[in-house]
Amino acid sequence: MTPFPFSAIVGQDEMKRAMILTAIDASIGGVLVFGDRGTGKSTAVRALAALLPPIRAIRNCPVNSAKAAEVPSWANLKSKRGHVVPTPVIDLPLGATEDRVTGALDIEKALTKGEKAFQPGLLAKANRGYLYIDEVNLLEDHIVDLLLDVAQSGENVVEREGLSIRHPARFVLVGSGNPEEGELRPQLLDRFGLSVEVASPTDINERVEVIKRRDAFENDNAAFMLRWQAEDAAIRDRILKARKSLGKLKTSEKTLRDVAELCLALGSDGLRGELTLLKAARAYAAWRDDTALTRAHMRAVAAMALRHRLRRDPLDEAGSGTRVARTVEEVLG
Repeated sequence: MTPFPFSAIVGQDEMKRAMILTAIDASIGGVLVFGDRGTGKSTAVRALAALLPPIRAIRNCPVNSAKAAEVPSWANLKSKRGHVVPTPVIDLPLGATEDRVTGALDIEKALTKGEKAFQPGLLAKANRGYLYIDEVNLLEDHIVDLLLDVAQSGENVVEREGLSIRHPARFVLVGSGNPEEGELRPQLLDRFGLSVEVASPTDINERVEVIKRRDAFENDNAAFMLRWQAEDAAIRDRILKARKSLGKLKTSEKTLRDVAELCLALGSDGLRGELTLLKAARAYAAWRDDTALTRAHMRAVAAMALRHRLRRDPLDEAGSGTRVARTVEEVLG
């Protein structure tokens, strides 16, 4: 069955906005979604990937190379013809071994043919797409360290069992989890560009609408998909248009000072907060088809870009989103 339409997801506006922004500019660095179970976290990432235009890749290339010249030599492809494939969405399960994630020696070929061949892992399959990790806060430490290295370099390196393999591994990392089940390591938390918090709807009409749409999706799928086809197409067209207009956006010196002053006032560590806030605000401006970056764009994305970068303040019981909103008012007015 095809994924649930992105435009048919009820509510969860901040989560949908964050995912759209990373679709416009993948360098923002992915999305972390924390909240209740059953709030559409995995549905949203699969729906967005299905909505996006397909990518052109070399047929049977294990890393989804766009051009024949980019196909790794170890792939040993007889033909390097291109074709169109859906944007990859790869699940990284909690129990995945390091070999499954990074790739390893192909044991079958080694035993039957005596060949030392590489069996690609999940990172290869996710290249140019999305890597989705449910319950990311429960991920084992050695897998977290591995993801940190790849997220930093955009390249997966495997050097063991006599193999020395490198291949591109650039993907939008989407993680979800329930904060009650454990915290995320600060090093990995900082690698997510945006962070959003979701909750089950409390409005009875909204909950009823969720039930109605899900029921229609499961029991009258053809009609339901046709109903939302135009809305999804409109979102896809806006994303493509925003990608093209990103480079034309004007950013004033005053805006850059606003970004720096806001992050300084919040006490966010390092400069990743400023860079992410700037990229997210620019993507949002492009999404709105505006020609210049303004404070309004920064206000719209400040919480999702900065809430997970704040140092804990034991004297302040307000949530991180509230602290960001309060500081935005103080700095930007």
